[in-house]
Amino acid sequence: MKAGPDSDLAELGFLDAKETLALAAAGLRRVADLLMWLPRRYEDRRSFDAFPAQPGGPAVCIRGKVIDASKRHFGGSRGFYEILVEDQNGGVFGSSTVSCRWFNMPFIHRMILAGHEVILHGKPKDSNGKLVIDHPEFEIVRDDDQGPSIHLERIVPIYRNISGIAQRRLREIQHRLLQEIEPATLAASFDVDPTYPRHEAFREVHFPDAVEQAAAARRRFALEEFFALQLNVVWRRARVLDHQGRVLGRKTTLLKRFYENLPFDLTGAQKRSIKEILADLREARPMNRLLQGDVGSGKTFVAMAAMLLAVDSGCQAALMAPTQILAEQHYLTFKKWLEPLGVRVLLRTAAKEESSHTPIEGEPQILIGTHALLYDKVAFSDLGLVVIDEQHKFGVSQRSRLIEQGTMPDVLVMTATPIPRTLTMTIYGDLDVSVLDERPAGRGKMITALRSAAKQSDITKFVKEQLKAGRQAYLVYPLVEESDSLKAESATEAFAKWRKRLPGREVGMIHGKLPAEEKEEVMRRFRDGEIHALVATSVIEVGVDVPNANLMILHHAERFGLAQLHQLRGRIGRGEHKSYCILLTDGKSSEAMEKLAVMEKTADGFVIAEEDLRLRGPGDVLGTLQSGLGDLKFADFLADTILLREARALADEVIAADPSLTRTHASLRPLIHDEAPAASRRD
Repeated sequence: MKAGPDSDLAELGFLDAKETLALAAAGLRRVADLLMWLPRRYEDRRSFDAFPAQPGGPAVCIRGKVIDASKRHFGGSRGFYEILVEDQNGGVFGSSTVSCRWFNMPFIHRMILAGHEVILHGKPKDSNGKLVIDHPEFEIVRDDDQGPSIHLERIVPIYRNISGIAQRRLREIQHRLLQEIEPATLAASFDVDPTYPRHEAFREVHFPDAVEQAAAARRRFALEEFFALQLNVVWRRARVLDHQGRVLGRKTTLLKRFYENLPFDLTGAQKRSIKEILADLREARPMNRLLQGDVGSGKTFVAMAAMLLAVDSGCQAALMAPTQILAEQHYLTFKKWLEPLGVRVLLRTAAKEESSHTPIEGEPQILIGTHALLYDKVAFSDLGLVVIDEQHKFGVSQRSRLIEQGTMPDVLVMTATPIPRTLTMTIYGDLDVSVLDERPAGRGKMITALRSAAKQSDITKFVKEQLKAGRQAYLVYPLVEESDSLKAESATEAFAKWRKRLPGREVGMIHGKLPAEEKEEVMRRFRDGEIHALVATSVIEVGVDVPNANLMILHHAERFGLAQLHQLRGRIGRGEHKSYCILLTDGKSSEAMEKLAVMEKTADGFVIAEEDLRLRGPGDVLGTLQSGLGDLKFADFLADTILLREARALADEVIAADPSLTRTHASLRPLIHDEAPAASRRD
């Protein structure tokens, strides 16, 4: 009897008990689990790479014979195992031998011996003038590999390691499994591509005859995964559209007075976004909109306009920010512009509460705070609009908890982290999107310069010149304190040095380990001009708005991500003065220099986001976006716009045909993770 996808691996006759336990420890218990343990790469073992002639470059896959092997020691008990591998072709195209080393892995000496023929995969490097490959992946060629084999003379799958099962054995298990499985049982509950049978895709992804076959099969499985993702997106969007919300924004008295009081004109993008929000508020369904804007594009004023429309409609509005610094910055901005309009604003964080009005005047109309807003002490009497800033910093449950404080309130989420178009389709596919793609007028020119091995005396001289001109500076470091594992100067070390370098100037320091009250006091003094140069870590990434600060020196810039660098740079260029962002790096890594060159070339956050996606790949980019997508198997396809649109079209088609997934597509109901938007806590 053939196995099916739900068959228990322990029931298969060709796995022993140890192998079953090893697979279970990796989370693989069913046939379907193992089949979806897809190769992470392939080796074309029909022809191997030449032995490397010089260090550097991409990883190579070589075949040779071990002619020497020995255990070596350096310093006490620390040691490594080294083998010398000879090219059987005599090194016609490269070197004739290469050394391979494994550090602190004593068991390797029992696995690879002189005389073995081996296949190795790794990057060559220079070690004291000798060409070596450290910790290469390896496989020993067996005598039974001569003739037809799944291990040689073909495109060979290489899997993520499973402890207790060798790569070679894992390949044999997968090959046997594909022979045992009944093809008809592998059909999906919804076939995303009827022209490409699923059982064929499994065979071609594990044992392709050509690399193009493997790529096509992976794309088919990616389409399946993205279809499930988009099905949830379309489902959530349909549920929101089905709910009855409240109509806001009919009255615009406060908004008009707000416009009249502004000493500047809003940008076209800000006006367009406010119109889109106003149209949403006037609909009898809850607004569910994303406001995506680059750093310094003026999202706060758009949010302020939206919240005034809510207040004018007789309800409360709340803004939740991820950090106390950002919440306090918002409070000061709102207080400055809205207090003259008679709007009552309350700040609530874990560390403090402050109000722009006396309690006798009435309850707050706008509440600004951190996650402290989530707790019962906050007196929301009638919450009609929720604004969530830097929303990727919050978990889904935190956002839902704030929304539950009202009765189907309108929701505006904001992000200053530009996101590539494909990721926006995935992460925010259930939201309407407004984009701020213009910088407000009156901002000074921004100059970004990349400097490697810059002289400290030159840097200090430039800082002094800017301070003498009346400006202020940020001096940013990647670490709070000195680290044994990372060779980078810390903010704490640098603070003492900068105080000596800048005599007669007030130098402050801020980082995430300071108590909240101390951070607040440092920022107040910097805003008020009492501190001239601020030594800081990435804690200033968001929520810091000091127009007079026009200089940022980013030390060890290679240790920051592109998105983070862009956010940090956004702390300057907020006033009328010309601003300077200096990226200091040791210049040792070509990848780091390529990344930093992007910052030097453009200040457009959306261009930077696309470059970040290209350089790091979607999987790593997603690590910085709290999105619930971290467990995607095919994150590398998130840059494929055509594939995402195809998945969205299929999901739209399914929900249009069966909105409740109870009829023709009832089998898809288990794929839905979020059955309905949060209901009111008063229901």
